[in-house]
Amino acid sequence: MKKILSILQAPPVRAGFMILAVIAAIWAIVANRESVGEALAVLPWWVSLAGIALSLLYVVCTMVSWRYLLNDVGQPVPARVARRIFYTSQVAKYLPGGVWNFVAAAEMGAAHSIARRRSFVALLLSMVVSIVTGLVLAVLALLLGPSGLMADYGWLAPAIPVGGVALIPPVLNKIISLGLKILGRGQLEAQLSWRGTGLAALWAAAGWLLMGAQLWLMLIYQGMAASLPTFLLATGGYALGWTVGFLVFFVPAGMGVRELALAAVLSTAVGSGPVVVVVLLSRVFTTLADVSLGLLAGFATRREARR
Repeated sequence: MKKILSILQAPPVRAGFMILAVIAAIWAIVANRESVGEALAVLPWWVSLAGIALSLLYVVCTMVSWRYLLNDVGQPVPARVARRIFYTSQVAKYLPGGVWNFVAAAEMGAAHSIARRRSFVALLLSMVVSIVTGLVLAVLALLLGPSGLMADYGWLAPAIPVGGVALIPPVLNKIISLGLKILGRGQLEAQLSWRGTGLAALWAAAGWLLMGAQLWLMLIYQGMAASLPTFLLATGGYALGWTVGFLVFFVPAGMGVRELALAAVLSTAVGSGPVVVVVLLSRVFTTLADVSLGLLAGFATRREARR
């Protein structure tokens, strides 16, 4: 194990790992370049720029949510260090396998004297918080969307109280402690607090609202009415599609599942064609945000190391 870790920590391996991750992310865009070009052609240029800006803010909110959890279970990590660890590690999620962002976060954290188990738990917790807050916002889609939605996606309803209970710090601390004990790992430096968990959930919810705003803005230029109900519907629909796509784990990256769920939510507000267009653009904009912030963080880390 020590030999494997020494290989992973070697600068050439880390640089190669980052390059492969960026290539994988860029390929995800290039593979759909024709559809992306057609989608961009139907939107004003400023709407596309606003969509990219909202994706950048979404990634920032996700980072802040994760940082609250990371700091809650150990010694506070400076914001500069946390940004570099999170943004760089997130690029790795575009590599096949679905675990490389955890590996990257753990290794980068270890370089800053952060225990690997702490980095792993914090990133896993941030995903759980995102899913639970997404489920709560998905209720908007079930309440405001077509009546048939409850029949198709009503199975999500029991997951909301279960997720809510699981996020209660005393319960969550016991789950984490038991999991680490089963894995034969040491315990965390500190336990989750109500304040840390609550702030992480608030920032995760803010991220959902930003993505809902992005979707809503693009759909307005696809024929959807501009109103508060349609904004809430778009936000709830995005959260519903994302959580369904995540929970239906046997479909890679929720491919197709998210689009179907979102099209069902918005069927009374806009056609299914525009939904596919904006979901594709949303994924592209988020990928661009991940890659941009990851490269900036990577360059900043290398520059500091040289100094």
